[in-house]
Amino acid sequence: MLVRDQVELVTLAPCPLDGDLSSGPQLTSHPGSSSGGYAHSIFIKAAKELFNQEIDDLQWKILRNNDFREVILEVNGETVLCFALAYGFRNIQNLVQKLKRGKSPYHYIEVMACPSGCLNGGAQVRAESGTSSKELVAKLEEVYQSLPASRPHDDQRVLSCYSEWLGSHDSEKAHQVLHAKYKAVEKNVNALGIKW
Repeated sequence: MLVRDQVELVTLAPCPLDGDLSSGPQLTSHPGSSSGGYAHSIFIKAAKELFNQEIDDLQWKILRNNDFREVILEVNGETVLCFALAYGFRNIQNLVQKLKRGKSPYHYIEVMACPSGCLNGGAQVRAESGTSSKELVAKLEEVYQSLPASRPHDDQRVLSCYSEWLGSHDSEKAHQVLHAKYKAVEKNVNALGIKW
């Protein structure tokens, strides 16, 4: 956008930050994944709204490895919600195979390409020589968990964003800005379209 609008940052006059940022950054964590996903919050909200179940803390069950976890909600002995976290391509590929075979029990799946999620992403700080990336990810996880927690649906910044900018959580503007639209991509069955 800067190139398109021919804006050069060095020519702009500095201005003070507005809102909560003017007193310095306020880093917070949110319950669940340190990778920025919201499966944890969505599960709690779905349990409340769909099944009138108040849940404060989720117990994610580790499946094949630490990057593939699930959580379920049972009501009267029946599984009514089943969510998963799948981080790293190996876990994603296994999950996609299950989906293709119609064998996936999940209602919601949080997928991140990087093993260990975004804390191990390509844009993150690299481990110093002599230390492993697993050690760095563990340290980042520890630091993240030490931050004050803020639930998205209780965060005053989120609430003011909806009321002041979007109008409401269900407004047309909220749907345009925050909701994704998908369309089915049909397979090319034309033999001439195959790339060898």
